[in-house]
This record gives sequence, structure tokens and C-alpha cells, in this order.
Amino acid sequence: MGKKGKGKTFQIVEYLAFYTTVAIARSLSLGVLRVICGFLGYLLYAAIPRRRKIALQNIKIAFGDKMSEKEIRELARLSCKAFLLTAVEMIKSPFRLEGARIIRDRHYKTEHLEHLFQKAKMIHDEAGGCIFVTPHLGNWELMPYVSALIGIPLAIVIRPLDNPYLERAIFSSRITSGHFMIPKKNAMFLLERMLRKGKSVGMLPDQKTSRGLRVKFFGENATVTPIPAMLAIRYGRPVVVVAACRTNDPYFFEGFVSDPIWPDPHSADERSEMVRITGEINLKMEEIIRRYPEQYLWMHNRWKASDRKPIFVNKNSDPGP
Repeated sequence: MGKKGKGKTFQIVEYLAFYTTVAIARSLSLGVLRVICGFLGYLLYAAIPRRRKIALQNIKIAFGDKMSEKEIRELARLSCKAFLLTAVEMIKSPFRLEGARIIRDRHYKTEHLEHLFQKAKMIHDEAGGCIFVTPHLGNWELMPYVSALIGIPLAIVIRPLDNPYLERAIFSSRITSGHFMIPKKNAMFLLERMLRKGKSVGMLPDQKTSRGLRVKFFGENATVTPIPAMLAIRYGRPVVVVAACRTNDPYFFEGFVSDPIWPDPHSADERSEMVRITGEINLKMEEIIRRYPEQYLWMHNRWKASDRKPIFVNKNSDPGP
């Protein structure tokens, strides 16, 4: 069997394993699943040495002077648990779409998030669309559902999965939020089109990009995508940082909606303005991450080569994961 055949076989096995996991997860309560994910998070931490090393290095950069080695290792383990919980929570499907109407799952307590996101809706309405950004923190997949509940038309940048079978399954679950999904590669044209139509756009800008702006993140230079700031300047729209973090109640999330970060219409230096806006985005994300560091995805190589890459802005720039 050729390499291509082996790849397809592996993809099918991966797809079947995914649906087996889905069936098991949907038969259990979230409370039980939190316990299971805690155990599996420890196994994941032990099973991925390369990602474990990256997570430990990242946590040391962010909190090294405030945490012992033992605390850093425990935080990395809890981060693995949080990553698994995000997948499990979405498997449980908190919401579903019937026609144009979002139906609430009776178990999930979304009133707090809905009330808080009215602030986001107000910013969206007043600005005629804005740029929502969220870090890989808590349950970042929950944001589109809450936005749909309160009536924010949203276009979301996503990274298609390498497995086409899984991609179809995940994509079908994502579109139940009623939003427009934009593939990550060369997304700039569609993002601009959505903003021109008065819609808002959403993205996760907190992971390393191959080329971008060098901006401080937890006090260290990181290469950051310029796309949110570029869109804000080009269309005069604000950037808003949002997040949904877990609490002790498995059915309740604490939400965060920042004040809008507006571009300065009088700035004559576009690059400096992009650096300013991106720096403010990073600071607002930092504030939330510091409150819930165990729920942040530390496994990405966030600070890799940040001092070796030039500042680069291009219309087809990568909008981030």
C-alpha cells in the first residue's frame, strides 16, 4: 500500500476514534467528564514531550519569577486538561440551530454570558461591525454560539483540519452557530468584505505567526499577526477582546468583554498605530490569562524566533490560527 493509502487509512481510523469519543462523551455529565479530562490531561502531558517542553518554557517566560518549578509543571498539566475540556464541551453541543433560531441547552447557564455580551452587541451596533479577538483561553469555541444568541452577525477565521473526514464533521458542527466560516489561508479579502457589509469578524490572534509585528507579550517580544490592527485602521472599526472562562460550576462560564480599542484617525504613521493597537490587544489578553492561567493553551511555541523575524505587513497576511 502506498503512502497515500496509509494516510487515508489513518484518517479513517482517526475519524472513527473521534466518533467513538463523541458517543462516550455525550453519555456522561460534564462533571464526570471534568474528572476524566483531569486524568487524561496528566496522560497527555506525559505523552507529548516536545509540546510539554514548549509549555514549560512558555510558562517560565510568563510567570518564571513568581512560580516554583513544581507550580510550573502543575500549571502545564492543568493546561492540558483545559485543552481536552474545550473539545469535550463542544462535543456536548451546548446549543443547536433550528432554522434561524438558536436553541439553548437546558443544562447550560448562559444568562451571564448573554448579558455581558450585550456590551459587545452595543459596540457592534454603534461601530457598524468590529473585530472580536479571543485568546486560546477557557472555551474559545463558545464565542460564536453566544454571539449568535444575542444577534451579532459574525464571520470567523478557522484553520481547516488536515483530516478531511474530521474537517467535514467539525465544520458541520461549527456552522450550527449560524455564522460565516472563513478558511485561514488568504482570508484577508473575505474579512474585508464582511466588514464592508457591516458584519463583525472574529479571530484568535495569540499564537506565533511566521512574520508579523514584534510586540511585547508577558514582557517578552513575540511575533504577532498585524491583521486585527490593520483591519481596524483600514475600516475605522474597534477591536474588542472577549473570552469565556470556566468556573467551579461545569455548566457556568465567566465572560469577559473589553472596552473597544479604537484606531486613531489622526495618526500619520500606520505601522506605529498597528503596533499600538496590537500592544493593547496583548495587554488585555494578558489580564484575562493571568486570572485563569491554567485555562490557557501554553503548548504553542508562542515566542519562537520573535527577534529574528522582520516586521511584515501584507494584504494577504496570515490572520492567525
